[in-house]
Amino acid sequence: MKGILVGMAVGYVLGAKAGRERYDQIVRLWHRFTENPTVRRTASQAKDKAFEAAHQAKDLAADAAGKAAEKAPWRHEEEANGRPVTPRA
Repeated sequence: MKGILVGMAVGYVLGAKAGRERYDQIVRLWHRFTENPTVRRTASQAKDKAFEAAHQAKDLAADAAGKAAEKAPWRHEEEANGRPVTPRA
């Protein structure tokens, strides 16, 4: 916690010394960077791949959960009315 506060204090002092002109320059550079078509295309591709990977992970997790449920010991025990028995504690 102390390290974070020291880091923030150092950042504040350095930022204050840099002044408004440096801040404006950094903002302009950031806008130029984010408006670059190559950067936008790459970010979009990364977003699409992350979305696809998330869906694949969800499907794999659902399959694994289904297989685990099939192997559960209480899965094959049934009551007289044909409903599955709840797991024993």
